[in-house]
Amino acid sequence: MRLQCEAEVVHRQVPGLRGRASRALLSLGRARGSGAVCLLLCTARDRAGARYGLRDNVERFFTRFVEEGKATVRLREPPVDLCLSKANASNLKAFLSAVRLAHQGTDIGALPLSALVPAKTSEVEKPKTKMIITSRRDYPLTKNFPYSLEHLQASYCKLARIDTRVLCLKKLRKLDLSHNHIKQLPATIGDLTCLQELNLHDNHLESFSGALCNSTLQKSLQFLDLSQNKIKALPIQFCQLRELVNLKLDDNELIRLPFKIGQLDHLRFLSAARNKLPFLPSDFRKLCLENLDLFGNPFEQPNPLVPNIQLKIPLTLLECAARATVNHRIPYGCHLLPAHLCEDLEVAKNCQCGNACLSSFIQITVTMNLHHVAHTVVLVDNMGGTEAPIICYFCSLDCYSQFLDRYLQGKR
Repeated sequence: MRLQCEAEVVHRQVPGLRGRASRALLSLGRARGSGAVCLLLCTARDRAGARYGLRDNVERFFTRFVEEGKATVRLREPPVDLCLSKANASNLKAFLSAVRLAHQGTDIGALPLSALVPAKTSEVEKPKTKMIITSRRDYPLTKNFPYSLEHLQASYCKLARIDTRVLCLKKLRKLDLSHNHIKQLPATIGDLTCLQELNLHDNHLESFSGALCNSTLQKSLQFLDLSQNKIKALPIQFCQLRELVNLKLDDNELIRLPFKIGQLDHLRFLSAARNKLPFLPSDFRKLCLENLDLFGNPFEQPNPLVPNIQLKIPLTLLECAARATVNHRIPYGCHLLPAHLCEDLEVAKNCQCGNACLSSFIQITVTMNLHHVAHTVVLVDNMGGTEAPIICYFCSLDCYSQFLDRYLQGKR
């Protein structure tokens, strides 16, 4: 026969490099050929298992919490710790007793151990990759989430913050925390390097951290749902999330969209219905969408004949330098310029002539048909319109005058 014990095992190198827990089947039996008593550890990913000799090979047993189904067996060769948890306490104690006897070389002939063979698929629990929790009652309070999780949904759990245990799930690809009471997002969400989908629908968020936009989410996040929160604006850095394909911002309190939204060149689905948007940023015209929904926003009536003039004549030295830096694509960074100047350059405006302007400009709003940026457009209002106001910038009076001439000629 084989003595067996099922437990969650962390296999790690001494002196304790941290590993990940996986469900495993541990068997005690005789190695074919030599007849020596060995320990076989099988997981769902490796059913053939790893074998460990036991005679004079156990450096130490850690059994302080054996009544809780936890123990650690430290081997000499190879130098590894086998950390067991979530085992049946009675089975674990019997199993450890047999391992101790094998280590001491005691005659255990009374135990008719059979030859070790790989575990059957049915004997080893497969790593859990998906967990769905839809009530506070079912939310785990005293045990960890399986480290193998790739999809976690914890909705309607009345969570006020994101559980730190969730932030340890490095394999997580889809995280759904919709319908909770979360007010703030920790920057450590950015450590979830595999995260592709993040659903925060119907929470109490008032902002989205710029630190998240500068994290590894830049390379992984494709779906983001921030709808039905209390967000008034998104940070300048938001457009660093350039892998976004689907962005939902409905039912917030947004008074503007990200200034450089045109940098989201993978974005195909955008919904920002029922917000407080008066107009769209000039960069909006660079988008290439499949579906766009801006219904229910209080868009202003555009009037190109009433400009907002912010020209500074003569131009300041800062303005001249900023325009030259952007127009000639001169490299810059925080190692060369103060951080606030770098931030100003990141949001430099583009004139219709192609030149940049920083704080000296003329601003107007004009009408844009949303079909120019999206294949399918949800009607903007109940009147069946698909047009919305968009901001335009001019770097000088000459550029504005040329635009005005074209605009008035088109009215004739």
